[in-house]
Amino acid sequence: DEIPTVVGIFSAFGLVFSVSLFAWICCQRKSSKSNKTPPYKFVHVLKGVDIYPENLNSKKKFGADDKNEAKNKSAMPKNSLHLDLEKRDLNGNFPKTTTKMQSSPDLENSSPKHFAERKKDSVSPDSLKSIASLSSEDKQDKLGTLFFSLEYNFEKKAFVVNIKEARGLPAMDEQSMTSDPYIKMTILPEKKHKVKTRVLRKTLDPAFDETFTFYGIPYSQIQDLTLHFMILSFDRFSRDDVIGEVLIPLAGIELSEGRLFMDREIIKRNVRKSSGRGELLVSLCYQSTTNTLTVVVLKARHLPKSDVSGLSDPYVKVNLYHAKKRISKKKTHVKKCTPNAVFNELFVFDIPCEGLDDISIEFLVLDSDRGSRNEVIGRLTLGSSAEGSGGEHWKEICEYPRRQIAKWHMLCDG
Repeated sequence: DEIPTVVGIFSAFGLVFSVSLFAWICCQRKSSKSNKTPPYKFVHVLKGVDIYPENLNSKKKFGADDKNEAKNKSAMPKNSLHLDLEKRDLNGNFPKTTTKMQSSPDLENSSPKHFAERKKDSVSPDSLKSIASLSSEDKQDKLGTLFFSLEYNFEKKAFVVNIKEARGLPAMDEQSMTSDPYIKMTILPEKKHKVKTRVLRKTLDPAFDETFTFYGIPYSQIQDLTLHFMILSFDRFSRDDVIGEVLIPLAGIELSEGRLFMDREIIKRNVRKSSGRGELLVSLCYQSTTNTLTVVVLKARHLPKSDVSGLSDPYVKVNLYHAKKRISKKKTHVKKCTPNAVFNELFVFDIPCEGLDDISIEFLVLDSDRGSRNEVIGRLTLGSSAEGSGGEHWKEICEYPRRQIAKWHMLCDG
């Protein structure tokens, strides 16, 4: 009888011990799990701006405004992507800080010598604040300020341009009173190098901080070049709005001593100040037997400059309309760097109705631009309802079928 009693006692003590040990292990696991630091969320950051500006408009831009952070990262490469993890807390989140006016770290940390060398047209933060007190008419004339830096890498024989930020841009969207700015940059006069920044959503003080490196440009040729910055606002449903431009001749700018920080006022676009849009020579012939219209785009002359270089890359787009509905389109080849282009290209259009009463034809002279949308230089419309020389030319075509009739026409505003 004693042996079963002893076994029962030991079994009871073993059960109590097992339950206690299990409870202690669970508590330890829970405690260690709560104290364990969660893994970091890896986020790629472009220096000076968050990569999700449309989602984090009201939040602090990663690495944009903290002076201490800028000092700690001054030794890092200026044009490289990096993982900004040292500012996170134990939970893997960025600490909350008060938002300040966006500015580039390089501009804040640059020495007084650089800013002393700036020209008189540079704008200080105090002058930017004074803009708010101006009248509405004065505000319309203020297009903002562009901040950038120039540098020449002698080891790689490369010209480096860093587009830092723009401040005080006008609102191009009347409903939201904001803009979606981006910048196109071209190196003139050859226009071989064309680049553009990304679009930053709903901001009038965009911080781009994007670096563009152009290889194969000898230092001896830098003095002959000119930088052309075009500041635009993206429009998803129509042509992008042009805010203004900045033109920087590099003659007299010394880059041998290192990086040079600059800022310039954005001015209104100064193009197409010629007396007209140029002229276009076209020849048309209506074949009544086959019910076809033959169109020959011959020449264009005196085309206005589409950019500050004075050179255009024109081509002609031909649209055929029936009852105000486009039914066919053609286009010529691009002629490089000329205001007087010779095309000599023939197109044949099938007419869907008898006669030319409901038919009209449109000629669009455009400037080819690989970096963005092609810009319309001038427009010409021929048809029964067209005015001026376009209507007269169309009348002659209808009166004399099977005869090729050529005429010069003045282009209208595109």
